[in-house]
Amino acid sequence: MILPPGLRFLGRTLVIPTCLFLLLQAIVTHPVHGFGLSMWTAPIVAAFALVAFTLARNILVGITHAKEAHAMGARIIPRARGTWPGSVDLMRKMLTAYKTGYLGDSFAALVQALGPVMNIRVLWQDKIFTVAPEHIQMILATDFKNYVKGKQFCDTMDSVLGNGVFNSDGEMWSFHRSMTRPFFARDRFEHFQIFDRHTDTVISLIKRRVQEGHAVDFQDLISRLTMDSATEFLFGSSVDSLACTPPYPHNASATLPLRHDSPRARAANAFTEAYSEAMHQIAFRQRVGPIWPLFEMFHDKTAKPMETVTAYIDPLIHAALEKKRLAEEKGVHSAEDSCLLDELMKSSSDPKLLKDEIINILIAGRDTTMSVLTNLIYLLSTSSDVTARLREEIMAFVGPSERPTYDDIKQMKYLRAVINETMRLFPPVPFNIRQPLESTTWPSPDPTEKPLYIPAGTTIVYSVMVMHRRTDLWGPDAHLFDPDRFLDERAKKYVSHPFRFLPFNAGPRICLGQQFAYNEMSYVIIRLLQNFSSIMLDVDACPPEARVPTEWSGQPGRKGIEQIVPKAHLTLYTQGGLWVKMEDTIQESN
Repeated sequence: MILPPGLRFLGRTLVIPTCLFLLLQAIVTHPVHGFGLSMWTAPIVAAFALVAFTLARNILVGITHAKEAHAMGARIIPRARGTWPGSVDLMRKMLTAYKTGYLGDSFAALVQALGPVMNIRVLWQDKIFTVAPEHIQMILATDFKNYVKGKQFCDTMDSVLGNGVFNSDGEMWSFHRSMTRPFFARDRFEHFQIFDRHTDTVISLIKRRVQEGHAVDFQDLISRLTMDSATEFLFGSSVDSLACTPPYPHNASATLPLRHDSPRARAANAFTEAYSEAMHQIAFRQRVGPIWPLFEMFHDKTAKPMETVTAYIDPLIHAALEKKRLAEEKGVHSAEDSCLLDELMKSSSDPKLLKDEIINILIAGRDTTMSVLTNLIYLLSTSSDVTARLREEIMAFVGPSERPTYDDIKQMKYLRAVINETMRLFPPVPFNIRQPLESTTWPSPDPTEKPLYIPAGTTIVYSVMVMHRRTDLWGPDAHLFDPDRFLDERAKKYVSHPFRFLPFNAGPRICLGQQFAYNEMSYVIIRLLQNFSSIMLDVDACPPEARVPTEWSGQPGRKGIEQIVPKAHLTLYTQGGLWVKMEDTIQESN
């Protein structure tokens, strides 16, 4: 029997304190060698002694860190302090801000108060937060071998990500990386049949809603498109989630068409929803930190959604393995791999390892692209001049109806700038985590002060999203959507440091599929703007509980001008969906 996370956590956590408590109780009640206290008084004394021991240990750790920092010629990082023991109030404030506030706002406020790096020490656990490019460069590149995901992170994600490429370190990470690298070759990106098929379906669904006079949830549609494209890329066959009836806005007429989804479409819906639920749960675990099992006291909250995910993926993997086995028995070898799973099976026949890697790649191939495309359409819906200029470039290089090629996309500089500016403001992975294996130092943001001391084993959080919006790095208008930032003189001024703009990570862990992502996003945007001349945000179609709070209006930065509520699990998404209306180019010409 496998105990639920909460009970396992209590078992691990309480063993040593319980033993110490019983030992102390025995000592203070011993009639000869102890204090001879009564059985009623002894537990109180033992409890106070245990608290004193815990405090003494934390003080000793602090002294040890101070001595080591001094020996390394460094200083302790400034600490964000709460008023409650263990800064529990600070953790509570940040969790509340995540639920009801603007994403990253609490971190941005701390950066403004303490600078680009700080120690957010909660429950007596150091958590160093940085948005400094020079620190992120050390983490991802120059001192890469010293920084790992770490056991705590991997244990938190294990029930969903297993030991896949995003949830492994050292030799296991290298092995997973070597498994996937051969499939990401440029010649594979020049074949856009997968994108074309699913994009045409999305365009047809949007046109149907245009004719009906309803807004469409673009986030829902694009999540289906990227899921179908990713699963076809991974398995050689799509889940066909676009065959499901897309949702109607909450304020739509009561006389809506009845849903007639096929069993396959319903299964695709179940798979997509279960996958999203699992992502949300592991993201919650990471936000809460080491005590997350206490929120899953009697059952693993990822177990049920992962049963659905596994029920879809496992048969595909077993079928592929059986096909490979039969082909090897006959001595038949395929000239070219049809999907990523074929490539992975060259390195392993372990079904669990293959499943772990597939789920990890699904995050990279689906969630990130969905996030960027959703936010790109949102930004276009608020920037008619950018939309018009982008359509002009599309018409000049591709025309009103031709399918774009790799060379077309390569020449379209403004399209690339629009995508880059979207990823600057809304990077698909807004926060990331590492852990140093050995104590080290970082350069001080203030060159007149000592370097910063980084203790071994400390959790380090870095935010690309907050860094991308720093006015000292991107100019006073860093909160505004301006694609020309990547084309005019500002490109040299603000993007000169290679670690200021990191939508695809960097260093040895840089995204292998970034060119694939650029091509898919470019292809979808080109086809959409060939078919629709304008995009308008429909705030009324968004559920009232998911709309921007009125108190955000006029606040500094993007918070004061935002018309959607950004949220994040492992990747960014829009709360309540992105409800838009589009004008069909055919209707416009009529």
